[in-house]
Amino acid sequence: MTRAIHTALAVSVGVLVGAGLTLVGGVLADREPSAPAPAKATPGSAIDHRLLDEVVARVRREYVETVPQTAIEQAAVEGVVSSLDPHSAFLTAGEYDEMRASTAGSYSGVGIEVSAQDGRVVVVSPIEGSAAARAGVRAGDVILAVDGQPVTPAKLDETIDRMRGDVGSHVRLAVGRGGEPEPLLFDLERSEVHVHTVRAAPLPGGFGYVRITQFSDSTPSDLDQALVDLTAARPKGLRGLVLDLRGNPGGVLESAVGVADEFLEAGVIVRADGRTVDARFEMDATAGDAVAGAPIVVLVDGGSASGSEIVAGALRDHGRATLMGERTFGKGSVQTVIPLRDGQALKLTTSKYFTPSGVSIHERGIEPDIVLAGLARAPEVPPQTMAKDAAVQAAVQYLRDRGLGTQYAQAASR
Repeated sequence: MTRAIHTALAVSVGVLVGAGLTLVGGVLADREPSAPAPAKATPGSAIDHRLLDEVVARVRREYVETVPQTAIEQAAVEGVVSSLDPHSAFLTAGEYDEMRASTAGSYSGVGIEVSAQDGRVVVVSPIEGSAAARAGVRAGDVILAVDGQPVTPAKLDETIDRMRGDVGSHVRLAVGRGGEPEPLLFDLERSEVHVHTVRAAPLPGGFGYVRITQFSDSTPSDLDQALVDLTAARPKGLRGLVLDLRGNPGGVLESAVGVADEFLEAGVIVRADGRTVDARFEMDATAGDAVAGAPIVVLVDGGSASGSEIVAGALRDHGRATLMGERTFGKGSVQTVIPLRDGQALKLTTSKYFTPSGVSIHERGIEPDIVLAGLARAPEVPPQTMAKDAAVQAAVQYLRDRGLGTQYAQAASR
């Protein structure tokens, strides 16, 4: 059902596309202009670059501290790209590596998902099969220190980075656990970890719950397996599905299209338009519905962006799902990530996308069919506990009522 078609970005994370492209650094590199008298130039003329040369020369000669040429060059590139739109960016080699790890759905580390809660760094869940899971780290544990260095929620990203490293290397975690008088110490060997972007659990009454946290390369296959597991105990299939996209910022475009394709038999999923041939494309659904036509409620909120909006927009436009929650973020642009020299990359907005009905959601978002004010944010808890979440309960009630007729369900939800 899912397939790779066009490699691009639908969100704040990216994926490698196309052939390499060399950064045009000659504008600044290996040049130290004298300080010519200001030249008159009309906007867009061939000598407009003299202003940049003049500023660089002044900085190199007169700034209070010496500025390396490479720093000036990088700052100029970052300034150009950041002036375009909020989603285009120059990526350092480290940022590019991190982005590729995020979109690939795997990394080298100990295998725990953490979040900042109540001033602490708390384990949301150890990833199945990881070093942390095998050693006995549990959901709800509090990370106190990594290799002897205390951790704080304010430096959550730094804490995560310190837990990652080369396969086979070791890291020591100090963990606080309820009922234990002293911190527990874990010496963990880093290994390759598969990041599960899909979490699923059965709900009472024959319904199913699936949460997608972002769209990585592995998301469609993970969703396939989750749906197989949910329906295994129900030979007649699910009565309905709650698809939770709250707080999902997007991810790899093809993966978002693949998720929508899981529930559509045919038709356009997304269209995109840009200046180049590659930036203009259309992606269509293929035959097959993974839940055999069972009704779907998609939960969305203000953190549902880009790839999430592609899925939500396609399922609603085709009459395949009801959207519940809050207005989505409104990011209707596609970013292509272009590798540059020295392991760096350029994330550049190359297209704007449209829902199957031809609507652009850019800076507008998608208004849900049923508004759940104040109930839309998804808690960072194991999926097995989601039956207690107010938004999920509202979605299940809607699905139950829908069994009595669509009009009844709409009336009951008001």
